[in-house]
Amino acid sequence: MSDSTMLWPGNAGIDSITVEVIGSALSTIVDQMGKALIRAAYSANIKERRDCSAAIFDTEGYIIAQAQQIPFHLGSLLDITKETLRRVDISTLREGDVFIGNDAYNGGSTHLNDIVFLEPVFQGGRIVAWVANIAHHSDFVDRGHAHIFQEGLRIPPVRLYRSGELQQDVMDLVLLNCQVPHERINDFRAQMAANRLGVQRYQALCVRYGIDTIATASDMLMDYSERKARAGIRRIPDGRYSFQHDFDTSLWPDILSLAVAVEVRDDELWFDFEGCPPQTRSGLNMVFTMLQACVYYVVKTLIDADTPANAGFHRPIHISAPLGSIVNSVAPAAVYSRHDVGQRLIDMMLAAFSQAIPDRVPAGSTGVTVMTMSGVHPGTGRFNVYNESMGGGMGARLTLDGVDGIHVHGTNSANIPVEALESEHPLTVDAYELIQDSGGAGKFRGGMAIRRRLSPVGHEATVNLGGPLNRVPAWGLDGGLPGGLARIELGEGVRPLSGRNGILAAGQMAAAVTSGGGGFGNPKERDRELVRRDLQEGRISDKVAREIYGLD
Repeated sequence: MSDSTMLWPGNAGIDSITVEVIGSALSTIVDQMGKALIRAAYSANIKERRDCSAAIFDTEGYIIAQAQQIPFHLGSLLDITKETLRRVDISTLREGDVFIGNDAYNGGSTHLNDIVFLEPVFQGGRIVAWVANIAHHSDFVDRGHAHIFQEGLRIPPVRLYRSGELQQDVMDLVLLNCQVPHERINDFRAQMAANRLGVQRYQALCVRYGIDTIATASDMLMDYSERKARAGIRRIPDGRYSFQHDFDTSLWPDILSLAVAVEVRDDELWFDFEGCPPQTRSGLNMVFTMLQACVYYVVKTLIDADTPANAGFHRPIHISAPLGSIVNSVAPAAVYSRHDVGQRLIDMMLAAFSQAIPDRVPAGSTGVTVMTMSGVHPGTGRFNVYNESMGGGMGARLTLDGVDGIHVHGTNSANIPVEALESEHPLTVDAYELIQDSGGAGKFRGGMAIRRRLSPVGHEATVNLGGPLNRVPAWGLDGGLPGGLARIELGEGVRPLSGRNGILAAGQMAAAVTSGGGGFGNPKERDRELVRRDLQEGRISDKVAREIYGLD
């Protein structure tokens, strides 16, 4: 229990050890749900990239446990239960009812590719909790993003199963609007299996401890998270800290000015995004729950990573953002690429906090470079979609280099292995490598970017390729230099992309080069042995070693 014991108040009828045990059990359940979904999934996007999450809610729709998977997915989970409760007469719910949803403006998700499965947990004839999981479905491709109606099928929370019986008409409607229906149906089955596991595990917990004990422990866990959050916030010096960033992305022709201000008042935080621009006629926009997910992630990483991820943690955090802005959009704004802005906002919030707690904040990190190739599979005759958001360089820290070729912050997914990519899709991986000199120089070096070069095999492919940090790099801190810029590379004979879109003939190549992380500290202060190691391993060139690091 260590020092956290002091944060547990007395409670008649339940002791703090029991609460800890129940809390660990809840965390284990959501982690098991997430792993079950990954193991059972059909598509590479879920089973290889692990682009999925799971959570448990109390009867009022507040999160009491969330799997440690994709931080951005919290935004897709925050409102799904509450929205369902608003729409449905709770007296009509039965064991085995399952809801499906994905709409960003009706509590279902933060973009349409993230589809949520939600199920009530019954025990003793009444609802005692809800379980949910979310998975990113690589579908709805080759579309426009002027508004959300172009981005795919919008699904408010609706019953997909009633008393355990599949509503085939609802499933048929969903699958008819999917471009890769054989993937969707099998991934949906995996999501159902994950929820079934969550229901069974939660019911077993109720049998062991009793419904009332679990409910009381859940309330205590949320109160505990709130106290831990407030204790962590108190360790940050009071004050107002701000950061502005000129943000670029291949989805928008102009540089957009983003701004954040954070005010620390004793044991509460106030985030102000008043300086952000209006929503755009592109897929860059974020709904408010997505913004909340970004903020909660930042706070958790800074104050105490061990704080249980539940709604109690959110209580001392306040967020203000103009309605109709790019960070708090209203329908029908498109939202597909909301991660472009979200990832930058996370780095910006961290940079603002660096003015108060520089020892806990990394330099700027990679953005989210996305590559999609779609077309008719020459072997099966089915429409095929390869979709991947790629990692790059993590920003360096006060005493550590940034990690190379990794997803950071809000994405936290994996890069698809070459073997899996080529076996799942009619594509050849012509190159998959780290980029020399792409990590920002510093006393501690920024993480290196990735190059992924692909070509379609035996078919013509529609390609969508791009992301942020093409013109404005990830920044360094305390004298560290910025990371390398992202870019796209097109092979011989490939016509220039229009925005992010283009066509590749069979055998033609396109490559994504992601962005590198910023450095931390003066490069001239880097340990000479570390510079020699980087030079020997090809992380930096002779020129950088001499001219920037000053190696003799």
